Parts: sequence; structure tokens; C-alpha cells
Amino acid sequence: MIGKRFFGTPLPGVDPARLGGALIVIEGPDSSGRSTQIGLLGQWLEQQGYAVAQMGLRRSQLVGAELEVAKQGNVLSPRTMALFYATDFFDQLENRIVPALRAGSVVLADRYIFTLIARAAIRGVDHEWLEALYSKAVVPDATYFLSVSRSGLVERTFAARAALDYWESGMDLGLSRDWFDSFLVYQRRLRAEYRRMEPRFGLERINAGRSIRTVQHDLRTRVGAVVQRTMGPVAERGGNGGGAETDRPDA
Repeated sequence: MIGKRFFGTPLPGVDPARLGGALIVIEGPDSSGRSTQIGLLGQWLEQQGYAVAQMGLRRSQLVGAELEVAKQGNVLSPRTMALFYATDFFDQLENRIVPALRAGSVVLADRYIFTLIARAAIRGVDHEWLEALYSKAVVPDATYFLSVSRSGLVERTFAARAALDYWESGMDLGLSRDWFDSFLVYQRRLRAEYRRMEPRFGLERINAGRSIRTVQHDLRTRVGAVVQRTMGPVAERGGNGGGAETDRPDA
């Protein structure tokens, strides 16, 4: 067992040397294809014989529902909202991620602290304060950022739903009275935050503007190498993952 690293001091009672498995993070904006790719990747890893666990934002049993209510009201300050999201994250870290790593599972995270830092920083929360807030998080074995052009995001967003999302358009920031213009400005700022974090946290950029099948093949190649390095050789069995044969643009 190789063990894991933390960005700062480990959680109380957690011995990094006793954490095995692999923590794989998939980052990217809404409509970049994260959920689709994680679903296919999880199926493939299970076909190889690995136990797989998943986590994502706002899935905490402790505050997940309350966080949704807080977002609807839009009455909390950016720092208070950041603390709310941190509570959601650390509840999952302690009760889902750490136990899964102890058990030797592959944990697939549908976004991680990087999205939380980027969103809060755009809203004026200090970078150093945010990094200190999340310093007890486990360092991922690999983080992949699914990159899609702004025009591609617009096309995918309207293909998936009839209207833009209030938060993903940055309407709370007063960037523009026009939702579409605000969406473009917000996504540009969000992309800039991710670029700032790339060298510091080792985010690997993946062109997600390609077909589902091509992006999935890229992810399997990279993730397979990481899992081999941290957990041992991948069993030579399993197919192409079924749904990954779809050769349409990701959504």
C-alpha cells in the first residue's frame, strides 16, 4: 500500500499510510460531459475487477438538502456559502471517500475542491483563505479537467435544457442583466481560475469537445495507467464499456 497525501494536515484520526485505492477527480463546467464520462469510466473499472465508489458536490447526507435550499434563497455571503460547501465536502470526505480508500476502492469524484475554490474566488473570496479551508483534503492521484469551448458549452447547455442556470451564469455577480452575456463572462472567469490552478495542483486538461467515445478512450488510457501505478496491474478482461461506443458529441 502506497498511502495518500493531504494538502495540509490530515483529518483527525486518519493515517495517510493506511489509505489505499485511487482517487480520480473529473473537473469541468456544467455540460462538459463529466457525469457521462464518470459513468462509463466506472463501468469499465468494475469490468476490470475494481471496486468503484463515486462522490460529487451537494451529495452530503448532513447538509446536501440544506445547501440546495440556501442556494434558492441567495441570501448568504460568498464566504458563508463557501463554508456551507466545505461542510458538504468534508462530510463526504470523512464518511465516503476515506472509508472507500481504506477499503482499496477507486473513488471517482465528480468535481472536487478545485471547483469549490474557483467558484468562491470568482465571487471575491481570498485564494489563500480557500486553500487553507480545504487543506485537510486528500490529494487526488489524478485530476482531469474536461475542457469545452464557450460556444460548445452554450450549444450543449441549450440542447440539454431550455434555460441557463442562474449560478452557472453568474447572475448573482451582476455581470450583466442579460443572462447569455453573463454566462459568457462567468465561464471566461471560471476558465481563468482553472488555468491558474493547473500548474499548482497538477490538473490535466482533456479536450472534451470530441465524441464521447474518443474522450472516454483518452480517460481510460490515463486512468488505467494511474490505477496500475497505485493499485497494481489492471486485469486483462472486460470490453469497451458498451455505451462508450457511441460516437456522438459528449453532453
